Amino acid sequence: MITGKKVKTAYFCSHCGTEHAKWQGQCRGCGQWNCLIEEKVPASKSSLRAVAACEKKKLSEISLDSASGYRSGIDEFDRVLGGQLLPGTTVLLGGEPGIGKSTLLLQAADAYSQQNIPVAYITGEESLAQIKLRASRLKIYGENITVISSNSLEESVNILDSGNFAVAFVDSIQTISSAQFESPPGTVSQVREAASQLIALARSKVLAIFLVGHVTKDGMVAGPKVLEHMVDTVVYFEGDSAHLYRMLRAVKNRFGSISEIGLFEMLPEGLTQVSNPSSFFLSNHSTEPRTGSVVTGICEGSRPILVEIQALVTTANYGNPQRVAGGIDNKRLALLLAILEKRCGYPMSTNDVFVSLAGGLRLSEPALDLPILTAIASSLLNRSVDPETLLVGEVGLSGEVRGVTMIDRRLSEAHRMGFTTMILPQANVSQVSNRQIKLVGVTNIQSALDVILG
Repeated sequence: MITGKKVKTAYFCSHCGTEHAKWQGQCRGCGQWNCLIEEKVPASKSSLRAVAACEKKKLSEISLDSASGYRSGIDEFDRVLGGQLLPGTTVLLGGEPGIGKSTLLLQAADAYSQQNIPVAYITGEESLAQIKLRASRLKIYGENITVISSNSLEESVNILDSGNFAVAFVDSIQTISSAQFESPPGTVSQVREAASQLIALARSKVLAIFLVGHVTKDGMVAGPKVLEHMVDTVVYFEGDSAHLYRMLRAVKNRFGSISEIGLFEMLPEGLTQVSNPSSFFLSNHSTEPRTGSVVTGICEGSRPILVEIQALVTTANYGNPQRVAGGIDNKRLALLLAILEKRCGYPMSTNDVFVSLAGGLRLSEPALDLPILTAIASSLLNRSVDPETLLVGEVGLSGEVRGVTMIDRRLSEAHRMGFTTMILPQANVSQVSNRQIKLVGVTNIQSALDVILG
């Protein structure tokens, strides 16, 4: 009896992509449990592309003339990418389903095409007619945009290799599959193979490629974690479906800062950039004194933004008091409440506490500590905070108020938005070079509350 050639199988970790010869409960690469997936491995894996020619030069002899990149003209988009998109760069864009990733990329493709940059848009999720309908809604005509509807990695690579494209968009990497693997699209082996081939193509052709990645329920890009290590830039498109704003945030960028954000507003005609975030997030801020409402200044990258923090404290009627945080970490809220009770003597253990950042933002900056504690105390004592006063400061476990970074930028933004007083850590007072508004330095949380709430 003649039997066919035995098919080789291997086990891949769904978190980090580490290959294992046999199944085991724990991945030796990342330590996760029950995450190995059996997949077939091709017996002879032929490379789709020839190996790029090796280059060797002394660092002092390398010219930067070829390092000039592309600008889309969308300032919020370019800022997150480091100011420009360098040729040969691979960008991974992640985001929740329906958040607007495809809309953002189609508008970006149109922006690049208007700069006379040839663009390729590969879609594995939509037909050409569906792309045309969305483009018509966004009033995109796409004279320099070539749209390809394909799920084949080999076809996509051949089209990009043979075409004279400068920027390419792949929506999404989970829908692209290689004929060398029998596993369905989206599996570890398929995603890793598709990404590696496209990254090699980008470097050899000096082609900038955007890869769209789906996210899991944990908010991470689906597929092997190694995908984020392979690309040059990783950006997330964030937002709340209940709010109109969308935020583009970089979490990895080999050619720029990872602290920059781009802010967009979702409208029926598409995404429009928000050039004045402070005005956007303070649009509903009342000029009348209100309890539990405080304005603070944050810095995302080089950009200062003013946001409103709201708190509500009520008597707990059912057993354990509730701790509900919107836009900040729940554990951070619990820590701040413990500081407020221990250092100031406020009865937080018998009250329900609800804290929210107006506008649906999610932040983790230490400078939010003092404003959050002030908003909670304001609601508990039923005393209002002057609406023209801005608060910033980090609070330590012993109740001290610590200094924050970029205080001059926060102060300038507060002055521009019409605030007259700024409560800040005493350590930052001497660092202010241009005192445009009244400054009040505080050293601990109790003295700060005494000054603010009387």
